[in-house]
Amino acid sequence: MVDDVKYPDTNPVKYGLGNYQQIRRLVLAVLIAVLFAALLFGQSTFPPDTWLHESIEMFGVLLIFLGIVGRLWATLYIGGRKSSEVVTGGPYSITRNPLYVFSTVAAAGVGAQIGSFTGIILFAALCAGAFHIVILREEKFLKEALGAPYRAYLAKVPRFFPDLSLYDEGDTGSFKPRLLLNTLLDGLVFLVALPAFELIDGAQLSGVLPVLFRLP
Repeated sequence: MVDDVKYPDTNPVKYGLGNYQQIRRLVLAVLIAVLFAALLFGQSTFPPDTWLHESIEMFGVLLIFLGIVGRLWATLYIGGRKSSEVVTGGPYSITRNPLYVFSTVAAAGVGAQIGSFTGIILFAALCAGAFHIVILREEKFLKEALGAPYRAYLAKVPRFFPDLSLYDEGDTGSFKPRLLLNTLLDGLVFLVALPAFELIDGAQLSGVLPVLFRLP
């Protein structure tokens, strides 16, 4: 199927995988935008000035930074090699999709900024569900592109939930600093949740935004 498409001055394998990476970014951006919009009118059952509300928010901050650092760690290993070889070291030794895993962790941190346990679960579940669709399509593509080595990797390493017992440091190869910078910039989007939810809390407390539902 790949050979039937004409690609201008580029490797068709890289071109095809690039499309999936663009889809990943789009899915993440749309999810965050939709959930932000929905939560404009939602509030935690724990008032903003309580220790539990603030503790959940702080836990969310930790999740966001863990997600950002994890995405950078994964990029150090993948380094633009995903379309040309099977990367099996570092985070890729314990899960086939560490970028998606850490993005989901960061999304859970975004959900925590509402001060709600439900927000954590909701953001993580929706993010993981949307990524699952992208992962399935990407795996089908990589089976054709990388062949037997990738199929062996599929049989050994879990698709999403990490198996720490499989960890192998492996080799980072030669990564491109530009890719690391792009990953960092993508991850900083999650930090927008911190001031955004503070503004939402303030607007709701002042009555500017109505509270239509509450989440535990």
